[in-house]
Parts: sequence; C-alpha cells; structure tokens
Amino acid sequence: MNKLFPIGKVVRATGMKGAVSVRPLSRYFDDYVHSHPLHVGFSEEFSSIVQLSDVIGAGKKRRFIFTGMQDRDGAETMVGQTIFAVVDDSDAIHFVSGDLIGYDVVTDSGRLIGELGEILWLPANDAYVIYSGDQEFLIPIIPEIVKEISHTQRAVMITPMEGLLD
Repeated sequence: MNKLFPIGKVVRATGMKGAVSVRPLSRYFDDYVHSHPLHVGFSEEFSSIVQLSDVIGAGKKRRFIFTGMQDRDGAETMVGQTIFAVVDDSDAIHFVSGDLIGYDVVTDSGRLIGELGEILWLPANDAYVIYSGDQEFLIPIIPEIVKEISHTQRAVMITPMEGLLD
C-alpha cells in the first residue's frame, strides 16, 4: 500500500522564477526527491501532487523548481509546507522514521533491549540509540540486524550480532 513519507520542508522562496529552498528531513532526501512521486502540503491529508522540474545550484545552496511555479509569488505559497515522497510499506525509508522514537526494541528471541531514543545519521550507516535504564546501545540500521518494524505493537525487532549488546 502506498503512503506519503515526509522528506523535506520548504523553508523559503528564492529568486524571481519560482525556486524554493528545501531543508531535508531525511538523509535519503536526494534519492527520493528525484526518484519517487511527490506531494506537497501542510499535512498528508491536505497535500497535492507536484513534479520537480529543475534543480539549480549544488550542496546547501540548491534551489528546487516545481512544475507550475513560475514566479516568486507562487513559490511563496509553498513556504512552510512539507514535501512528501510516495512510498510503499516495504520501503527502507521507514527504518529511519522519526515516528519510531519511543518504540520498544526487542530481539528476534523476544528479549526486550530498551526504548528507541534517537536515530543518528552517520557516515557509514544510520544507527538507533537504544536506552535501557542507565545503559545506552548503538544499533546500526542494516538489514542483517534490523529485521522488522511493527507499528501496531510499537516495536522494532532486531537480530543482534555477537558483542552488539555487551
């Protein structure tokens, strides 16, 4: 089933030709903004389909132009809105969703490790910070370890490697 996942926030209009600056909400922003259908709106329920027509500049100075935005006034209407990518339930971006904060982290054998407290964007791979009393565990978000997310049980299931929880 397809759903919308927030990947960026429009922070300001730039120039006179309808360009906007976008603050990424996910490290996967660049992958998804170019490869997935997009929506923009103040919420998922009040969003509409948009199409990226051009990217100007590079790095943090990039500006995005969406089809139909032809002037600064049009771009100003997008400020404060969220850019959503259309994804399905099996999409890997779900493993780094801020919605997971507060979920229980359990092993595939049923042992409770603790509560997911943070998601870190690290150079090699993202990681969960798990809090368990006065202990803290750093769990890499890789398919060999993170096996499943259950939103109904508010839990993340992992298969720990040797030494990961010591």
